[in-house]
Amino acid sequence: MTVTERKWWKDGVVYQIYPASFKDSNGDGIGDLNGILSELDYIRSIGVDTIWICPMYDSPQVDMGYDIRDYEKVYPPYGTNEDMERLIAETHARGMRIVLDLVVNHTSDQISTSTPGSRNPRSSKDNPKRDWYIWRPARYVDGKRCPPNNWLGNFGGSVWMWDDHTQEYYLHLFCPEQPDLNWENPVTRQAIYKSAMEFWLERGVDGFRVDTVNMYSKGEMGEMNEVLQRYDAMTVGECPNTPDMARVVKYVSAKERQLNMVFQFQDVVDIGQGPYKFQTTPKNYTLPQFKRAIATTQSLLRLSPDAWTTVFLENHDQARSITRFTSDAPEHRVAGGKLLSLMMCALSGTLFIYQGQELGMTNFPLSWDMSEYKDVDSSNYYKMVAQRSGNDPQKLAEAKASLQHLARDHARVPMSWSTAPSNGFSPADSKAEPWMRPLEDAQVCNAEQQRGDKASVLAFWKRMLALRRQFNDLLVHGEFDDLDESNPDLFIFSKTWQGRKALAVCNFTDKVQSLDLPEGVRNGKRELLVSSADRGTRGDGGLGGARVSALVKVVGGLSGLRDG
Repeated sequence: MTVTERKWWKDGVVYQIYPASFKDSNGDGIGDLNGILSELDYIRSIGVDTIWICPMYDSPQVDMGYDIRDYEKVYPPYGTNEDMERLIAETHARGMRIVLDLVVNHTSDQISTSTPGSRNPRSSKDNPKRDWYIWRPARYVDGKRCPPNNWLGNFGGSVWMWDDHTQEYYLHLFCPEQPDLNWENPVTRQAIYKSAMEFWLERGVDGFRVDTVNMYSKGEMGEMNEVLQRYDAMTVGECPNTPDMARVVKYVSAKERQLNMVFQFQDVVDIGQGPYKFQTTPKNYTLPQFKRAIATTQSLLRLSPDAWTTVFLENHDQARSITRFTSDAPEHRVAGGKLLSLMMCALSGTLFIYQGQELGMTNFPLSWDMSEYKDVDSSNYYKMVAQRSGNDPQKLAEAKASLQHLARDHARVPMSWSTAPSNGFSPADSKAEPWMRPLEDAQVCNAEQQRGDKASVLAFWKRMLALRRQFNDLLVHGEFDDLDESNPDLFIFSKTWQGRKALAVCNFTDKVQSLDLPEGVRNGKRELLVSSADRGTRGDGGLGGARVSALVKVVGGLSGLRDG
């Protein structure tokens, strides 16, 4: 592998925080910035060096903060701008960095006059800021008014909303309350850079996760990059619907000067989803499909020597990984959490962990009523099935089963801090209920208990992140090879860096599996670095236990495998 410049974010481990659900400091039932501040030492103790805060900007909260009303103001239930500046300072004081969400494909339709758009861009066609959004006249078919085209939005329905006052449609790829910004307008772009980016970069923010980065005009991405480079700011783009890896390389190649890395949705995000996200059944995929998805993103480092990639399984838009990819049954949950930790820590690229993932938090149960699903995507889908099926009980049960497996809501329940009321999410004397129902399993999964348990998922994450730092070249920068692509039960892959090699073996089944090592490593000397089970790999060639994983350093006997 070609050695490229080691920017700080390449070797980083990022911990993503969803403010509403992390920790409530004032007892109003909503997580806040001071709640995050109170747990910075906990976050640092895991072994991460960067925190990523989901949108904390002022918002009507139609789409949980991704409909921004004022880029330069904190959402009042989360705190104040002064709280945010203190959080930035305290994060830096602990030797960590902080990145924010950059949401500039769209704004709220209640946008403040101090940031892109105007409070009422619908006021007239000659409003000076009307062109900051995308407007089109109606199309008429047999005298009937129709949208400009048949495009469908990410949350269902047309992407066009009729404005009766000015007799035109405006574009919204997401909710109708989230009109898309017009990136072809240079005045709009400059306002975005100043208000959404420079305002926070000047206050010490270290970078951005760029929301829906491939959904708006990229002709001026170089402009955005110029702003970011002045601050040595990191960028990671959300990149759905981009299966062509050559296009992905153009986003993340250093010489292209667009983004540092992306979350590639042809990775694990889309595994098990249907033609429409929820039109599927739980676990509707095979392990080889899962492995191919990971291999696709890992291949970026081979496709271009100056490209970079990411490693993630969870975020605010995904269900919990133990439930999706292993098993959340009580007897398998801890083993599954450790297996996924080992797998992720052995993959190349910048590693992203989502709050609660380090504890092994899982989806909430199927027994919970649909009223517990707060996300607009979930409720829209369930309403659509109800409407199309005439409230058919079987169809509704199928829809709910799919949501219980894949809905974004599962990542947004409050963190389980302890066995106290509300799982320790709110102060003990809080009179308000948490904004979402806490999980019912805090007795077996909470941060307070796991901090003192050497056999916990949290302890294993700490161990794996320490090992990832120790073998940084090999695990973070090494070349990935899937050594048994068609194996339906085991994920066996190697990592190679300048003649050094490690072997990861992950048993994704609930049974003990025989382990037939690939020829290239079968005769080599092997040193066990870590196993998710005390007994690790058995001497008789078996992988000892259900959902056990192991990481082995291989010395010699590497014929037949590509060396870096």
